[in-house]
Amino acid sequence: MTISQPKSSSWKSITAVFEKAALAAGRPILAIHRAGAHARYKADASPVTEADEQAEAVILSELHKSCAGIPIVAEEQAAAGHIPDIASKAFILVDPLDGTKEFINGHPDFTVNIALIENGAPVIGVVYAPALEIAYVGHPEGAEKLWVDEEFRISRREPMRARTTPVPNIAVASRSHRCAQTDDFLDRCGAKEIRTVGSSLKFCLIAEGAADIYPRFGRTMEWDTAAGDAVLRAAGGITVDLAGEPLVYGKTGREGCADFANPDFVARCGGTQSS
Repeated sequence: MTISQPKSSSWKSITAVFEKAALAAGRPILAIHRAGAHARYKADASPVTEADEQAEAVILSELHKSCAGIPIVAEEQAAAGHIPDIASKAFILVDPLDGTKEFINGHPDFTVNIALIENGAPVIGVVYAPALEIAYVGHPEGAEKLWVDEEFRISRREPMRARTTPVPNIAVASRSHRCAQTDDFLDRCGAKEIRTVGSSLKFCLIAEGAADIYPRFGRTMEWDTAAGDAVLRAAGGITVDLAGEPLVYGKTGREGCADFANPDFVARCGGTQSS
């Protein structure tokens, strides 16, 4: 199966390819996690491990076979300066290992993220947490939670939907990237409970109705957020910048800003207002 440019009729095929690629990446990630990862640091001071690189190679191999013609922006390739032309095109964003700090520190909340972007919006996304044996998928017909067995096969699927509430009850925040602005937002948002979670799982907790709001202040990249944002939007939630506008993808060529860098944002369930 070869998919050229995305069409509404092909979303099921693209979703299946993304699921296959993400699950395949889980094998080297878990093997390295169990053996103990060794980190080094990139030019932007972010950590990278052999798991990031091996997982990205597996994902790109699967995507190149089945999604020929769709440009792919992948984190480690981008760090090496390999960025395709995405102008006026649908494209794929890949983060082979989101939550590298969690991975290095032995926490289980790290993920594989793959998303399709069309017209600046994430329309298909897969978030896979290998150590937790779960995955989340968002597509044009809704969102699903997946259970993955020890053979890296999907054993069960269930549809999911974000809650609808005017005032958030449960907030989620980053374990490794919390700051004073985040704490101030959490103090003001009205949430009665705050959970600390790593990686793009924060989006997915909102998507499945286990949380209501997630503020993020400080630098993130589009590959960090696109898949989780796709899942959340498919479940009825939204991710907005501080002006209340939906987060846009494919941000390049901006003076004074790195390509694909996100602004501060708030991810929230349906009906919840940003503070």
